[in-house]
Amino acid sequence: MNIIERDPSDPRRKPINPGLKFLLELGPGLVFFFVNIRGEWLAQKFPVLTHLGDPILIATAFFMVATAISLIVSWLLMRSLPLMPLVSGAVVFGFGALALYLQDKTFAFMKPTIINSLFGIALLGGLAFGRSLLGYVFDTAFQLDAEGWRKLSFRWGLFFLFLAVLNEVVWRNFSEATWVYFKFWGTIPITLLFTFSQMPLIMRHSLEEKPKEEKAGN
Repeated sequence: MNIIERDPSDPRRKPINPGLKFLLELGPGLVFFFVNIRGEWLAQKFPVLTHLGDPILIATAFFMVATAISLIVSWLLMRSLPLMPLVSGAVVFGFGALALYLQDKTFAFMKPTIINSLFGIALLGGLAFGRSLLGYVFDTAFQLDAEGWRKLSFRWGLFFLFLAVLNEVVWRNFSEATWVYFKFWGTIPITLLFTFSQMPLIMRHSLEEKPKEEKAGN
């Protein structure tokens, strides 16, 4: 039994609903955002949470729990762990534990930088070795030819590095509250806009479009 999800081309790979996969990956981030903005209220209702520290550290603890739940649900559904959420989870647990133990919010601020940098380097590094790793993320949503996956992996690799730099700029130059709201209301819309901007490339290299093109050619 494979612990990590199989290659997208492997017929033994268990499919998962794209909407559910998106929810499992986005869910922990939503938990972090809402717990952070309600951290003081939660600490008043449940005084034991005050031992965790400031609201952002309380949110970090909840984020770690939500990430663990997301990975457990993924395992129950697919009997394997999705690669990128697994890498993200490792960083969340590592940096989250450091932030809570040292009571240092810097680790929470830098977590998105580390995660996005790892994803960007992994995608671009995979291309250097002839592998398009983005298929592990989007294979349930899109079926592309090899060239399409290469181009999309290159663009997403650069985009992840852009998000890493952007996170550094925001947390180092603006208030904590600004960073929290940007993490949700800024990063997610930017990511969605970037995703939609890639649709022309996806349509050009979609395997589902090929039969129609061949039929039109006949």
